[in-house]
Amino acid sequence: MALISSGNSAIRRALGQVRSAAGCLGGYGVFWLKALRQPTIDLTIRTHAGLVTRIVETPGLSLSEVELGELVSQLRVVAAKTLPEESLTYGIFSGDRERLSRAIVTLISEEATGRPIAFNALSVMEVELDGEPVEVTHLGLVMVDPEERGRGLSWVLYGLTALVLFVRDGLRPKWISNVTQVPSVVGMVSQTFSDVFPSPHPDARQSFAHLQLARGIMSRHRAVFGVGEEAGFDEARFVITNAYTGGSDALKKTFEAAPKHRDEQYNAFCARELDYARGDDVLQLGRIDLAGARRYLLSEVPSGSLPALLGTGAALALQRLVLPAVHWMDDTRPFGILRPRIPGNGNGP
Repeated sequence: MALISSGNSAIRRALGQVRSAAGCLGGYGVFWLKALRQPTIDLTIRTHAGLVTRIVETPGLSLSEVELGELVSQLRVVAAKTLPEESLTYGIFSGDRERLSRAIVTLISEEATGRPIAFNALSVMEVELDGEPVEVTHLGLVMVDPEERGRGLSWVLYGLTALVLFVRDGLRPKWISNVTQVPSVVGMVSQTFSDVFPSPHPDARQSFAHLQLARGIMSRHRAVFGVGEEAGFDEARFVITNAYTGGSDALKKTFEAAPKHRDEQYNAFCARELDYARGDDVLQLGRIDLAGARRYLLSEVPSGSLPALLGTGAALALQRLVLPAVHWMDDTRPFGILRPRIPGNGNGP
């Protein structure tokens, strides 16, 4: 009888795990369907036990004054925990609607209390490449409540939103930029994205496209990452010299204080290329493409987040194979040269 009881308990546990996984998978499915259909993203997803992640695209355009004020207040709560004796005045912390109209905010909060614990603020910059305007997604500022570090949040803060944008844009390669003096972040960008420069990887090369984009960013978009006009830029190494003079002063670190990467080559690269006493940053440029998305899913997303992997794979198939057919059969919205069939509007019988 004991053996039978033990077997029944094991079966119940297995069924419970299956139901839990199915529930998570369903949640990810809804998340990705919304991401693919919404003109601007405002999504919430449960990424960790007890935590929810909200991704808000262009909050300066999509949110009311009250909603925007609440969002900025949540970001400042995290910033106050991270820099308790300092205040940031540039970018999203200004509360300026114009600046927030170009931002994409990823906010992680406690599910039970709503307390914000971490965020990433991406920005979309328009620059010229070969005479044509292109968008570069700046990975932006990341802050985590010191009491919550070590919970495996980096895969959400550094990659999830970029992946969502990549999928939502039909898997078209997208340029990304990153400004930092933190070796762990330099390593994360170098390992996750494609065609990254600068990087200690032996195959890292500066192309003319890299140079064009860097010149455009430094001439027009310094305010996005809090770099003053007096800061210099070394075009050969993509190093911003004396970078902490444009509102980001509180983020300046010593090399000893800057979080290190587990791979020593990134620590050595930063120690060699950056003058921490002066306050240098490295400007990295790269792309998210199918290869980069695969690396992110396999190396950054925790193995325990199987529903996320399955949901992402399903979303990629949906975007490339299924969704165009759904749009084609939907007679309520335009699709290419086709017009919606709505009685009384002159387009239908």
